[in-house]
Amino acid sequence: MSDDDISQAEAGGLLTIDLAALRANFAEIAQRVAPAACAAVVKGDAYGTGLVPTASALWDAGARTFFVALLGEARTLRAALPDAEIFVLNGLFPGTQEIYREARLTPVLGSLPEIEGWRAFCAEVDELLPAALHVDTGMNRLGVSPAEAINLAEGREEIGFPLALVMSHLACADEPDHPLTAQQLEDFRAIAALFPDVRASLANSAGAMSSPAFRFDLVRPGIAVYGGRARTDVAPLRPTVRLDLRIVQVRHVHEGQTIGYGAAHTARRPSRIAILSAGYADGIPRLAGASDLRSGAEAMVAGRRCPLVGRISMDLLAVDVTDVLEDDVAAGDWATLLGDGLTLGDLAHHSQTVDYEILTSLGRRYCRRWTY
Repeated sequence: MSDDDISQAEAGGLLTIDLAALRANFAEIAQRVAPAACAAVVKGDAYGTGLVPTASALWDAGARTFFVALLGEARTLRAALPDAEIFVLNGLFPGTQEIYREARLTPVLGSLPEIEGWRAFCAEVDELLPAALHVDTGMNRLGVSPAEAINLAEGREEIGFPLALVMSHLACADEPDHPLTAQQLEDFRAIAALFPDVRASLANSAGAMSSPAFRFDLVRPGIAVYGGRARTDVAPLRPTVRLDLRIVQVRHVHEGQTIGYGAAHTARRPSRIAILSAGYADGIPRLAGASDLRSGAEAMVAGRRCPLVGRISMDLLAVDVTDVLEDDVAAGDWATLLGDGLTLGDLAHHSQTVDYEILTSLGRRYCRRWTY
């Protein structure tokens, strides 16, 4: 299946999403964390892989609970998966309660005003509509404080609606032995004990790959499902994305000439440079480029790893293909930026960022193709 909006012939890049690998990754994580249930996090357009096809594949793999960030994502997901349990992480925006009710969506409430707003709406419509409670255990981003959670537990009959989940979020679980992780686990264990009849969830991908103590009733893996690295000490699962970029032309550059904006890279030998049809407008980080002072990422051209040279521009990037046989590379061919052994982690490392940012930034100008 391919994205009908942009044909392969028109696009500067071909983004292939391997749904079989995605399903296999989810199934492996679910098996690892059992008997805890395994949800699927599909926020950010399913980490850039396409919300509807990806979520549908995860449903086929056994996912029944899904997490998104925004209400718009949740509505799209509900249309595709009418029987899924869908949580919306980014809080209860004013005036959206009726949308949650009509679409059977579950808000994740992370402040006392949000809790009061949901309670008032439930009273207004005379329905006990479920919601999740987010407790902050050290991220200092979203969530009620532990003290507020204790007060809510003590006044449980006054909450006014059923709790579908009590959750928190790990801040440093991707760094083995970070002291905050142990503290968050201790604090959340105490909070979860205050709500013994409510499902508890703490673990993201990194937490799911950690000790069973982090798993509670439900884990929420994200990046691990998509083949990214969840922890520095755990190998990633199967890659799920491949990115091939069109070669626009191959240029001959004399020794001593510069390449790209800012004349940042100088050819140290007579060179052949392939110009690829993608840039930072397509989610390729500018830091993936190279200069005379630092090396950049690589692309695979005709089976050979070739270095990116010069700065990444908005729509184009340059690759040194001097060491590729001249007959093996030409305008119209494809170069691979992700795939054939080039990983999300490789590109993230050269870009001084993380797998998450690479994956979720891949732009909408590619032709997207989902394979099964």
